[in-house]
Amino acid sequence: MTTADFFNLFLLVSAVHGFAFSIILFCSKNGREKSMIYLNLLILTISLNNIQSWALEKELVQHKFALDYMQVPWHFLAMPFLYMFLIHYLNLAEKSYKILKIIIPLFLILVLGQISFVLYYSDSASREYLNFIYERYTSIEEIFSLVTSLSIFVYSFYILYKKEKLFPKILSFDNLRWIYTFFILTSIGYALWILALIVKVKMNFTGFLFSYYPLRVYTTVLIYWLGYQGLKQIRLLKERERIRESLLIDLNGDFSVDTINLNTEKNFSKNQVEKQKEQFIEIDKFIRSKKKYLLNKYTLQDLSKDTELSSSTLSLIINNIAKKSFTDYLNEMRIDLAKTLLLDPDYTSYTITSIGLESGFNSKSTFYTVFKKHTGHTPVQFKSLSLAV
Repeated sequence: MTTADFFNLFLLVSAVHGFAFSIILFCSKNGREKSMIYLNLLILTISLNNIQSWALEKELVQHKFALDYMQVPWHFLAMPFLYMFLIHYLNLAEKSYKILKIIIPLFLILVLGQISFVLYYSDSASREYLNFIYERYTSIEEIFSLVTSLSIFVYSFYILYKKEKLFPKILSFDNLRWIYTFFILTSIGYALWILALIVKVKMNFTGFLFSYYPLRVYTTVLIYWLGYQGLKQIRLLKERERIRESLLIDLNGDFSVDTINLNTEKNFSKNQVEKQKEQFIEIDKFIRSKKKYLLNKYTLQDLSKDTELSSSTLSLIINNIAKKSFTDYLNEMRIDLAKTLLLDPDYTSYTITSIGLESGFNSKSTFYTVFKKHTGHTPVQFKSLSLAV
């Protein structure tokens, strides 16, 4: 099998996979969320682009219709759909530009431009010459698409990076690292796109198809990875929202204002141990009532601000009375909540990850490690063993 044959097979398989994934995503429980609809459209766009590239490579459409053939600029829609996914996922749709009102008409103009171009030249040019001038025309169109796409990409990253204060709610459910990773990886895709265009021009618009092989493979894998990540994350987000709502938890407020006043003055009628016990009872009551243990970044410094005691004093009190470190002290509360959720029939279908994250852990791996340390079993084993009794 030659490189071209392998690439053509990849295009066909990836397109079929994309169409199948789009159907599955649309029919899924969360597939009709607005953010998921735009993510689905992004995947569908890449799939259409791939099936078109495969058909052109196999010469299935060239010179067989009244318009000879066309290369619909599906790539022009990819980044706008990603932008729409982003602003809906971040709940910023009402505060953001509706760029599809501009992009869709532009896309239709590009398509009509191609139709007009082919109709104008088809009767007066040989097929070889038509192919040549058509590739030159579509290259200009592609450069316009690249510039437009890059502009939307930069603006989307600006929204993500510079406007975090506008979407604090989503940040309480999702740290968005996977989206940041996608943007970093996408920049590599743009470098491959620019390189492919340079090769295309340098080779005078003939025999350049090999330069697009890395770009097609890279972007296809990347977009499908985003699709699976998006589906996974939207499920986690919805599950975490429902858990938090059912437990009447609000982690979006300003926790720094919730303080307690512990007696720090010397009390000569009590020894140091009795004083520390009283202080620990107040600390414990405060942390449990305010559910501070559900904040995965709650530290001794944060507790110090809330209690007006120094970090070292708090650490000493907790170590002496609870006989454990502050981290283990919080993790014990988190594990207790996780065990309750794992065995609650209302959360039977929920993922282990969403339960772990809503119990106050900052990652799935940390949850598994701490859970096994405290119980001797993984969350899955604990759930299976408990339900089997």
